[in-house]
Amino acid sequence: MASNLTLYAVSVWVLPLIFAITFHEAAHGFAAHRLGDDTAWKLGRVSFNPIKHIDPFGTILLPAMLLLAHSPFLFGYAKPVPVNFHNLRNPRLDMVWVALAGPATNIILALAAALAFHGLGLAPADWAQWIADNLKNALIINVVLAVFNMMPIPPLDGGRVAVGLLPRPLAYPLSRLEPFGMLILIGILILLPLAGRQFGLNLDVISAILRTSTGHVLRLILLLTGNT
Repeated sequence: MASNLTLYAVSVWVLPLIFAITFHEAAHGFAAHRLGDDTAWKLGRVSFNPIKHIDPFGTILLPAMLLLAHSPFLFGYAKPVPVNFHNLRNPRLDMVWVALAGPATNIILALAAALAFHGLGLAPADWAQWIADNLKNALIINVVLAVFNMMPIPPLDGGRVAVGLLPRPLAYPLSRLEPFGMLILIGILILLPLAGRQFGLNLDVISAILRTSTGHVLRLILLLTGNT
């Protein structure tokens, strides 16, 4: 029974996660291709094949380790889609559109999952619960990915949007944080809250903001799709 429950849980979480990551990364590559950069296209990264986007450490091992360590915040990442921003027709502005393509695609997938709830009555009775759980998790995962990726820290999409929109005196120093972006995220989302616990302090501020933002977006999507 425990094995069946584990396999069931994996099936209703892994499938939506793979779809969310695959569409997110493919959207970046497709947007770049449309705006003048063929780097991802030539490397086969404008693809719905999840194998091309899954990073063994960032997509599988890191989330698993954080889960086992009871981390206050779980996150992971896929292989970044390579984009040569100098090839874009309007590099600063087009960089913003390329960055927004991923989170926007996740929001579209979340809307599609929420709308699909209305068709559950057409599903075979034996499959209805499994489909419902997949749709619920697809809704949650896609919204979490969209909100998380819009944090204004390079190399997250929100960081690249900020670099593209801010005046150059502010954009340049922000862009130089990109090589350290993941370390910054691990610090503020995991290490800082864990250190705070040792001193009885709640330093889980960024995670709280992300959870609140995610909740607002989920409620809005449910409202727009008639699921309230």
